[in-house]
Amino acid sequence: MELKKKKKNPKLIASNPHRILHHYTLLLSIFAVLPPSQSFNYAEALSKSLLYFEAQRSGRLPYNQRVRWRHHSGLTDGLEQGVDLVGGYYDAGDHVKFGLPMAFTVTMLSWSVVEYGHQLAATGELEHALEAIKWGTDYFIKAHTSPNVLWAEVGDGDTDHYCWQRAEDMATSRRAYKIDENNPGSDLAGETAAAMAAASIVFRRTNPHYSHLLLHHAQQLFEFGDKYRGKYDSSVEVVKDYYASVSGYMDEMLWAAVWLYKATDNVEKYYLNYLINKAHCFGGLDWAITEFSWDVKYAGVQILAAQLLKEEKHREHRHILNQYKSKAEYYICSCLNKNNVTNNVDRTPGGLLYIRQWNNMQYVSSASFLLTTYSDFLRTSNQNIMCHGGEVGPQELVGLAQAQVDYILGSNPMNMSYLVGYGPNYPTRVHHRGASIACYTENKGYIGCTQGYDNWYSRKGPNPNVVVGALVGGPDCQDNFRDERGNYMQTEACTYNTAPLVGVLARLSQLNEQHNQNLPLVASY
Repeated sequence: MELKKKKKNPKLIASNPHRILHHYTLLLSIFAVLPPSQSFNYAEALSKSLLYFEAQRSGRLPYNQRVRWRHHSGLTDGLEQGVDLVGGYYDAGDHVKFGLPMAFTVTMLSWSVVEYGHQLAATGELEHALEAIKWGTDYFIKAHTSPNVLWAEVGDGDTDHYCWQRAEDMATSRRAYKIDENNPGSDLAGETAAAMAAASIVFRRTNPHYSHLLLHHAQQLFEFGDKYRGKYDSSVEVVKDYYASVSGYMDEMLWAAVWLYKATDNVEKYYLNYLINKAHCFGGLDWAITEFSWDVKYAGVQILAAQLLKEEKHREHRHILNQYKSKAEYYICSCLNKNNVTNNVDRTPGGLLYIRQWNNMQYVSSASFLLTTYSDFLRTSNQNIMCHGGEVGPQELVGLAQAQVDYILGSNPMNMSYLVGYGPNYPTRVHHRGASIACYTENKGYIGCTQGYDNWYSRKGPNPNVVVGALVGGPDCQDNFRDERGNYMQTEACTYNTAPLVGVLARLSQLNEQHNQNLPLVASY
């Protein structure tokens, strides 16, 4: 799925492109051998990023809830349909529970722990990461009410967007929508299977019974998605204006297969054979991808498949796995600006990876994660990769990931931290209903739909509550950012923006510690 390229910065076109490339390569090669940046506290940023998931919780909040301006909400979710759908996450600044982005959020949180569990433990944040994952998987268990039924959405985006009120005051429709044998949704079933399979790896040691339960649900969902094929937005049409499945379901089914293979400890050949046998017909080897997101999973599939090459037992599938690896490295090279000139990810003048204007930071955080984990794969297997623009080593990958994170945390032309609550200057008018209205714990008076718009949405001042750890949509293609509540393309945050950042921040925190104390590398979770 090749993305159309936007117009280049005219100032760069006017210059000598070869000189620019040489200058950029020189700077990056110098940067790659420098010690990790000392100007940003990655451990602090990590701690704050995990707070964000508590701000997005739906349902009855636990006694140890740290985000005190939130309270119980959505306590009758599913009641109309006779099913308990209390819990889970609101995806962004509104109050619909969308299954596909929620599942991707949990998959990425789980992948962060699988890759960097020891690093999370070293910062004291592993337990919070596990809580964030379990809040999502507990909900998925509820939503998967029978082998071939999965509840896809709670709430209606249209009526929800008519209101501006706190989750605790919700007066909008909480109708629930499902996929089943007659209304298939292989993309949603596949992503939820991936989330539960990845989480089953996370809980394998600390909670084996729960891990087994998650794996059981994941296997059922995979079978359901594969047997009854179709796009979930054809069955749940109300989602089309919000989370349409543009890439279809084949990437999610490959994604689920590779996670189930890992979750079954690389012994369940059925899932490996699925990944291998459907590599071509499901697009795993055909699409040259320059984005990784809640919708498009191919780059993640390709990177996980490439990692299987480390094990000798996969020798018989080396031909297909090497093709997956080639596509994974196409993605990596596109981020590094080292593919041929028309197949790279655009950059802002300040150096931020730029895919599209609406919520661009989701692509930055996910790219940073893939760059980081692939850098570790190259390092442990003693490999470099060959891009069109030359050979690249693991340091250059993690160097770019760090540069993107540093941009997020404040090293940018606006001197703005796009991670809310981190640093001295961050967005204070985040497009978020609960944050923009006086908190429920202090003002329990009911605030209605239009009252919220009239009295709170239109206010010029900062939000009364800070959504700590939210990664907002971020600046435009020229690094400009308007901190306005109504500027939702830039000031709204989503759970799947922050989720990939958790693993990257854990790894960068470890790199800083290694530099400061000359510590050895630590094995993965």
